Amino acid sequence: MKNFITGLLFLLIGLTVACNQTKPAQQAKEETMKEAAAVQEQPAPATDAKPSPARKAQGAIGAATVTINYGSPSVRGRKIWGALVPYGEIWRTGANEATTFEVSKDVMIEGKKLAAGKYGLFTIPTEGKWTIIFNTVPDQWGAYNYDASKDALRVEVNPQMLTEPVEAMEFAVEPGQVVLRWEKLAVPFKVGG
Repeated sequence: MKNFITGLLFLLIGLTVACNQTKPAQQAKEETMKEAAAVQEQPAPATDAKPSPARKAQGAIGAATVTINYGSPSVRGRKIWGALVPYGEIWRTGANEATTFEVSKDVMIEGKKLAAGKYGLFTIPTEGKWTIIFNTVPDQWGAYNYDASKDALRVEVNPQMLTEPVEAMEFAVEPGQVVLRWEKLAVPFKVGG
């Protein structure tokens, strides 16, 4: 009988030890599952992964607010002028949707009146003078449906060489002018009240 009780005692001790050891393993498993679920619930970090992200330039020139919305392509080692952007052809002046140019009040562009409103901003680049176009159809994709009969204003300007290249195309609203900069070229046009 003593042997039976001793055996039963060892069995109970063994089961108690075994049960206590599986509890931490079970807890560890549950904690690992909770951590995995927490990691899965966290949103991926936000990145501007678009090759030509949307950008905005805005500023005051005189009493008018000038706003330019555009897709900003990057050079990425490519030849831009006369290649990616062909000479002598209508260009959306950016990437993706056509660039828009909005003025809150009437302004003068290179000495010519442009009424307050929102326009599609197109250009015709050449090796010499560029044509800047303000089209009354602002919201369009690229220049595929561009219609010259809808132009509100066209002006010609001279591009300038930059001393430092600009990787991502940008517009800047500066005192008395708007400037497009990309690669090794700046294309300014006068804006006044």
